[in-house]
Amino acid sequence: MYPGFEGIPNNWYEQIINLIAERIVVVDHEGIILYINEAYCEFLGTTVKDAVHRPVQDVIQNSRMHIVAKTGQKELAALHPINGSEMIANRLPIMEAGKVVGAVGTVMFRTPEEWRMYKTKIQGLVEELKYYKTKAEKELTSKYRFNHLIGNSAAFTATKKLAERISESNSSVLLIGESGTGKELFAHAIHNSSMRASLPFIAINCASIPEHLLESELFGYEDGAFTGAKKGGKKGKFEIANNGTLFLDEIGDMPLSMQSKLLRVLQEKEVQRVGGQKSIVVDVRIIAATHRDLEKLVEEGTFRQDLYYRLNVIKIDIPPLRERKEDIPLISQSLLKKLEGKFYRKGIELSDSVKDRLMQHSWPGNIRELENVLERSINVLDGKTIEVAHLPLYLRDMELETHHDITDENNQPARKSALPISSLRETLAVAEKAAMINALNVTNGNKQEAAKLLEIGKTSFYEKCKLYAIK
Repeated sequence: MYPGFEGIPNNWYEQIINLIAERIVVVDHEGIILYINEAYCEFLGTTVKDAVHRPVQDVIQNSRMHIVAKTGQKELAALHPINGSEMIANRLPIMEAGKVVGAVGTVMFRTPEEWRMYKTKIQGLVEELKYYKTKAEKELTSKYRFNHLIGNSAAFTATKKLAERISESNSSVLLIGESGTGKELFAHAIHNSSMRASLPFIAINCASIPEHLLESELFGYEDGAFTGAKKGGKKGKFEIANNGTLFLDEIGDMPLSMQSKLLRVLQEKEVQRVGGQKSIVVDVRIIAATHRDLEKLVEEGTFRQDLYYRLNVIKIDIPPLRERKEDIPLISQSLLKKLEGKFYRKGIELSDSVKDRLMQHSWPGNIRELENVLERSINVLDGKTIEVAHLPLYLRDMELETHHDITDENNQPARKSALPISSLRETLAVAEKAAMINALNVTNGNKQEAAKLLEIGKTSFYEKCKLYAIK
């Protein structure tokens, strides 16, 4: 008897245990139940007689008591799913002469009312946790397959077949194409058809993340690496994508300083977190994409040649929409189906005149621009047929590609009326402003995307917006 326990009558111990913890179980080193109280047995739908001397996992659903009795690792306030509910349990090892000889487990509720109070308070948090867990898992998976890539033109079919053929490889892929051609969709589809399909797919836009944050986003950081660093550190995209695929969009906009660090990771197949000392081995397939001419950037010295060759193992050129205009009706139909769900509409169609107008446009924003045009049209549509009047102004005012020679009554070329002449500087300014407004219409007001379409720098674009009073 331990000092201080001599005055407690033996018949009190059972009652004390039941008062301290309504449900309690004790197991030996092998996980065999030595003791379980009646309250616990009542909750489990069994009896003390039927439960004692049996393996704990046979009596208590999802029990971990036998694991704690082996490892000696305590588990405090652990969620324990049982009988369709979730209760909180403590599992503690029992030590003797420095060795683990068993374990004791308690449920942290003594009355059904306490359980109901807990369930009311905590169940909402559990459901919220499940929601965010499911959302996080979905974000780590690829969304699109090759059947989502619409088009029957020869150029597009050849590109799609090449992408399908190389999907099962582990080699790096470089996707080249203008903004809005569907480079990210191709990356998703390639991953989904690869051996890594069930593993993470992580996408990162190298142009949208400030240079000083890009390194920690890609490689992660250790606790205390810099002011504001998350306690415990943070995994980078390479670690999260381990054994899966990492999609590096707009790789051509990656700063030179980061290019050398990325090259090292691709060569060594290991990352080092910011502020860390140890190297972490990673197995990641890289799919990179850009709308820029990387070979030209290499010549200019703004993109590393060795990184270019490391990424350019398999190069896939995605044709712009103007080079596969015969696909526009099919793509439009697919986009309309998608937009119908967004607007809770059904049976929306394009008139023949709209189809003709869409086929005549050059589509600098490609499929992204086409989707924006269709979405804008649905917003102003009353019936079910999109007419030319529903199109954006720049498409409504577009001259049809029909040319007629004008002749006089003697069948001689008619003299065209003179147009008012402006200075060259003024004419260029008007054309430049019109081009910027057109680009902003295409990108729904996104200035960064508009600057890319016009192939000028963001700073220059913002300055010109200010100059021309474009809001």
